[in-house]
Amino acid sequence: MFLARDNDHDDDPRRAARRPMLAFILVTLAVGAAASAFTEPQIATWYDHLIRPAYAPPDWVFPLVWTTLYVVMAVAAWRVWRTAGLNSVEIISYAVQLVLNFAWCGIFFALHRMELGLAEILALDLAILATMILFFRRDRWAGILFLPYLAWNLFATLLTYDFWRLNG
Repeated sequence: MFLARDNDHDDDPRRAARRPMLAFILVTLAVGAAASAFTEPQIATWYDHLIRPAYAPPDWVFPLVWTTLYVVMAVAAWRVWRTAGLNSVEIISYAVQLVLNFAWCGIFFALHRMELGLAEILALDLAILATMILFFRRDRWAGILFLPYLAWNLFATLLTYDFWRLNG
């Protein structure tokens, strides 16, 4: 009887509906965690020795902001997935911008190529904007959820430019 109840509980439609959202969150956070493999080792050895723009936030801000943004991005993608499906142009655009997001960390931190990082982050800005527009057309809240990500990434673009200008 106890096992039957556990199985019945697992078939709860609300719980089942949340599983894909959790999958989106886990995959998105995993991309961020993988990117941190490029970033983390470079903080004390390379990054801390760069001339920083006066407006650069302290290092501890970045993981907090990015973790929050990754969760919000994933929820937006999940909302779109519910109506558009996995092979939709919206979700493909989401995947492309996520790959570009990941790549920037490798280019900037692991390769120490600030000029290539700047070019790459400009492409990422466009990919985020395109994804946000596609999301907005499919689900208004999903598009709105992408606004903080676009704003932060534009700030990161300015930081990238100024790091390159000051240290290039």
